[in-house]
Amino acid sequence: MGRAVRDHGMSSVGVLILFAIVGAVICAKCRVPMGAVVFSLVALVLFVATPAGQGLPDAVASFLSTVDESTTPALNGEAPAGSGAVG
Repeated sequence: MGRAVRDHGMSSVGVLILFAIVGAVICAKCRVPMGAVVFSLVALVLFVATPAGQGLPDAVASFLSTVDESTTPALNGEAPAGSGAVG
């Protein structure tokens, strides 16, 4: 009985995410950018609240950390470690 209630709750979140995506598409087609942004943010927040999306913030943080580590030497004008470049 408890599982049926939990599954129903998850499907309603899925429906809300779908409506948010549809709202974003409608706003984009009508050239209302702020409406599209708001609907997209609502869909993102609802997705992160689901079990499938709970790993998204960690994945984004890991990706940004990797990008930061790789671009910092280039932005500081340093040669990459072990490149043998003279500078």
